[in-house]
Amino acid sequence: MAQSSDPSKRPKPGPWPPGQGSNDAPAMPPSSWAKRTGFRPRFSGETNASDSGQITRPPVDLEAGRVRPTPPTTVNGGTAAPPPPPPPQPANAQVQSDKDQSVKKAREAEGGPGPAQLPPKPGAANRPANNGNVAAETPAAVPQASQRAVRSEAVLPQTVDDEFVSRHSHMKYELRDTPGLVPIGFYGFQHYLSMLGSLVLIPLVIVPAMGGDHEDMSMVVSTVLFVSGMTTLLQANFGSRLPLIQGPSFVFLAPALAIIKSPEFLGLNGNNFKHIMKELQGAIIIASAFQALLGYSGMMTLLLRLINPVVVSPTIAAVGLSFYSYGFPQMGACLEIGMVQIILVIMFSLYLRKVSVLGHRIFLIYAVPLGLFITWTMAFLLTEAGAYKYDGCDANIPTSNMISDHCRKHVARMKSCRVDTSHALKSSPWFRFPYPLQWGTPVFNWKMALVMCMVSVISSVDSVGSYHASSLLVASRPPTPGVVSRGIGLEGLSSILAGLWGTGTGSTSLTENVHTIAVTKMGSRRAVELGACILIILSLVGKVGGLIASIPQVMVAGLLCIMWAMLAALGLSNLRYSEAGSSRNIIIIGLSLFFSLSVPAYFQQYGLQPNSNSPVPAYYQPYIVASHGPFRSQYGGLNYVMNTLLSFHMVVAFLVAVVLDNTVPGSRQERGVYVWSEPEAARREPAVAKDYGLPFRVGKMFRWVRWVGA
Repeated sequence: MAQSSDPSKRPKPGPWPPGQGSNDAPAMPPSSWAKRTGFRPRFSGETNASDSGQITRPPVDLEAGRVRPTPPTTVNGGTAAPPPPPPPQPANAQVQSDKDQSVKKAREAEGGPGPAQLPPKPGAANRPANNGNVAAETPAAVPQASQRAVRSEAVLPQTVDDEFVSRHSHMKYELRDTPGLVPIGFYGFQHYLSMLGSLVLIPLVIVPAMGGDHEDMSMVVSTVLFVSGMTTLLQANFGSRLPLIQGPSFVFLAPALAIIKSPEFLGLNGNNFKHIMKELQGAIIIASAFQALLGYSGMMTLLLRLINPVVVSPTIAAVGLSFYSYGFPQMGACLEIGMVQIILVIMFSLYLRKVSVLGHRIFLIYAVPLGLFITWTMAFLLTEAGAYKYDGCDANIPTSNMISDHCRKHVARMKSCRVDTSHALKSSPWFRFPYPLQWGTPVFNWKMALVMCMVSVISSVDSVGSYHASSLLVASRPPTPGVVSRGIGLEGLSSILAGLWGTGTGSTSLTENVHTIAVTKMGSRRAVELGACILIILSLVGKVGGLIASIPQVMVAGLLCIMWAMLAALGLSNLRYSEAGSSRNIIIIGLSLFFSLSVPAYFQQYGLQPNSNSPVPAYYQPYIVASHGPFRSQYGGLNYVMNTLLSFHMVVAFLVAVVLDNTVPGSRQERGVYVWSEPEAARREPAVAKDYGLPFRVGKMFRWVRWVGA
């Protein structure tokens, strides 16, 4: 009699080995005992993990997109009809289990009741307990016809993780859900508020580096908010169609600082903000056009074959780790305020992360805004109480014009700790509309454009990881390679808009999106779209930009320490899709991270005289390598490009990881090769078409563009 295809109605598997009656409790799920015991398969390919690195049941044929059939297993070349007699190993295993409980759980999961729920792969059996000499089909194995009936749950790896990658049933709203205007507005605004640091911190770093004043910073912040809302709407409707916020990525921060600190700009006098901003605009526009070409030409589908979790993980982690010389040294000017802010964010995001108020984990979701608000309030009270007031000293007077040594000694502390040194809020207008070319006509420089082109490739690698992780949370299936190319192409167009408006950086899918979706359980595309509309409205209110621009410097440094640490952790979290315990992957990740720190250090320190008086602050020293790097040829432009690129941690990490991962042999499941949906399967399933299909019949107009999923 055929069994029901409903997994919940299947009979429970019997004990293993057959014939041993046992009243033992069923073994824990593989993901549970693996996390507790740290068990990892001993050989490449011997694992119950799917190609995405997560333990699933039943096994999935990743090439065909269906459940793998389970042929009869063999013993010494012949088909095993009846089960073999019990092997002598269980007695030893029982003795060993008395010594080590974790080893018992691992062995039971390999040959006990637990894995009976996981049919063996074709042509091979589950590893038995007696050194692999006997392999037999268990009597409780699920029939092949029953396995084929399991459709959508077996197509994608479903995990039992804690917060990052969970089943769709754990999401409050999935991709196409529309719960209503009020919930959508609330969750949309919450989504952007939880990512406030990622949206506004980059302007607070690059504008002072360019010599801009508080008014310039307020205008750039408003422009960033406007462009972020506009590009998010474009991406949600005509790009990947995933609920991913677009904004200034930290991937662009290092190259922006390198261009700002180029030798030709160090000798400029006066306010050189607009001049450097036009140079940045030109480099971003050319690099963005290259990224758009990479996506819309279909070349991204070829590049996807080289991009896997072992490549994405060290590349993104290196972005966060590269700013270690900037974060805490900047915060050290007012340590009592900066440390309070970091402690508050740690307390909210870790110790109070499971505290719910009205069903919402407000401390986990709003850890950064809450920490900023409380610290800002404390700094305001200290300022009003005169804690940072020094007789005869004014923080608004340039240090070069100060006569008193007493004031020169404390001016840095006054600027960092006091909350009234910025006049951005007072000087900013109530209404201001950001417009293209507001800083002037962009200046195009080929050597700076080449640097940004390489960075746009790194940005695309970052987005590929975000597409895959977010699709597992909110969509019915991962996107096709064509949809990924379409998303990358639109990110290129979005960065062109960012260059025209003058944000100082490109626009890309923020890496923090995945964490925010997993924490808030909000995956609705409509919520992100409505939040983008709210962001555009707020960008038109000049006082909002002025308020953000008036955040004290020490709090900006504290937020950057937290955000960069979070970025490094999010990058490393991509390893969950691969065999993280594999010696192959451990060596590749270790080499990539080490050389990403060591090689740039060599370039940054080359030619510098110790104890030399440099006009550039110490935290900007890593970005002036173009003037003294070791790569020296007769072509000055080539020297600039090579010295600058090899001083970027993320570039070195990407080059090392992509070469090693694609040349060192390893199975697909060991490497954690990203599983993308096949275009034919996507066209057959209406749910996939609704998830990723272009709206307003745009897809029908561009059916001939097969390689971008239109």
